[in-house]
Amino acid sequence: MNLPPLNALRAFECAARNGGYVAAARELGVTPAAVSQQVRRLEDHLGRRLFTRHNNRVTLTDAGQAIYAETARALGDLAQMADRAQGGRAQGRLVVSCLPSLAEGWLMPRLEAAQTLPLIDLRLEPDPVAFARDGIDLRLCYGSGLYPDLVTHPLFHDAVQPLAAPAMAGHWPHVADDRLIHTEWGPGFASHPAWRTWFETHAPRRPAPAPGSGQRIGSSWLALDMARRGLGIALGQRTLAAPLLASGALVPLSPLTLPLGHPYAAVHPHARSRKPALQRMLALLGEPR
Repeated sequence: MNLPPLNALRAFECAARNGGYVAAARELGVTPAAVSQQVRRLEDHLGRRLFTRHNNRVTLTDAGQAIYAETARALGDLAQMADRAQGGRAQGRLVVSCLPSLAEGWLMPRLEAAQTLPLIDLRLEPDPVAFARDGIDLRLCYGSGLYPDLVTHPLFHDAVQPLAAPAMAGHWPHVADDRLIHTEWGPGFASHPAWRTWFETHAPRRPAPAPGSGQRIGSSWLALDMARRGLGIALGQRTLAAPLLASGALVPLSPLTLPLGHPYAAVHPHARSRKPALQRMLALLGEPR
């Protein structure tokens, strides 16, 4: 068999996944020069240039992209084979990282409705996450472009609309500014529609909310929960709110919506693509095998 040098393959995969030799060297426990030497060895063996180098970072060439996908899958298969032989957990257990609000409003209902589940370690954390360092198999995140070197499956594109507890419905549409619940994800995000935008789009005669008025919540799910408790009217995400709407705990005050700036997505490393538990989880989430 015309096998490439396996240490060189491992160094290449690690450098491609981490976007540089320094990070790859840290993961592999060697020097950046050793990683660079192994990559050059693989390039010489294949007769292809795999990276374009930019200071301390590297970018895959067209040839590198094609080779990386196959290399990641092959190394993943070898890792799973070794883990099975050693009696490890690769066959059954899945490390899933998820945004907290997405887990509460979207993932949990799907897990509850499933007849059988893969064994999972569920971690609730914001973006970005370190797949290699933390051994993450699958990430459920907001936005399909955060992890460009990984496999991305768009899940759904949510939209917001005015939502409230039934007892609060009488305040609509002449709702006071201090009754509005504002979802603010923080300074790194600008794609969650604001109340000001909703009123400008769908109720232009209504003055924009006064700056600083109403409640400010940094979590989409907590904003919905606050509205459920009758503490105000949320511009809530209708997909995340589906369980609360189905139970009658929340009611829509208007059918008019605004889309979020990006879809939610499931992301995983190429090396995990053939993992049976990952395939089962993607099927459960609505993604084809």
